[in-house]
Amino acid sequence: MARQGSIIKINGTIAGINFYKSKDGYLVREKGGVSAERIKKDPAFQRTRENGSEFGRAGTSGKILRNAIRPLLQKASDSRMVSRLTREMIKVIQMDQTSPRGQRNVIDGEAVLLKGFDFNINGKLGNTLYAPQTVEITRTSGLCEVNIPPFVPTVMIAAPSGTTHFKLLSAAVAVDFENGTFETQTNESGIIAWNDTETQEFILDNELTPNSPHPIFLMCGVEFYQDVNGEKYPLKNGAYNALSIVKVDTPV
Repeated sequence: MARQGSIIKINGTIAGINFYKSKDGYLVREKGGVSAERIKKDPAFQRTRENGSEFGRAGTSGKILRNAIRPLLQKASDSRMVSRLTREMIKVIQMDQTSPRGQRNVIDGEAVLLKGFDFNINGKLGNTLYAPQTVEITRTSGLCEVNIPPFVPTVMIAAPSGTTHFKLLSAAVAVDFENGTFETQTNESGIIAWNDTETQEFILDNELTPNSPHPIFLMCGVEFYQDVNGEKYPLKNGAYNALSIVKVDTPV
């Protein structure tokens, strides 16, 4: 892959060379030589078809999870989050020890591998919130808990420049990857001053349907604000907000 260096940027194909624009700028590459029809039917490309099927399933599964928390992602995600999540979903699918190659899926894979996934690479939860957290998922009751004891904000939250206030939040999601449906519950604190005064204890519980047969994801996040004449505005449009999967529970 090469970059276009000319002042005039080209989009299209010339003499078997593709010129195109991506997030990384204007690029150029040689046109591929294998037809889509051959990949679909030629036995030599059986592995390619299997890998393509699982890649598509990973992308679809990632989209379902993203849709389940879309309102939160509008405030805490980075430009490459989709591709990063798809990559992690592929790892989950590849851990499926039951289904044949090409049919492996998230349900029979290891969804727990998604624990620790940060939806905003520019605001990782582990580099933002240092206060201890107790997280628990009780499948029988549907209760999903994020409890944080009292802490001093300026000591336990690494806030970006310009921060005057913050908010803590949690979300619990039960995802039916097979049918593309989900159940989501969210909870959040009020907007709190980022100063040297110790906070109260935070209990951010979410109640899902008891005994869900689906994987459950528990998330925790931090949003930053700036006070301007008494109004609280999202700091830098949420560029440094954190949101991470802190616990995953799969049905037995």
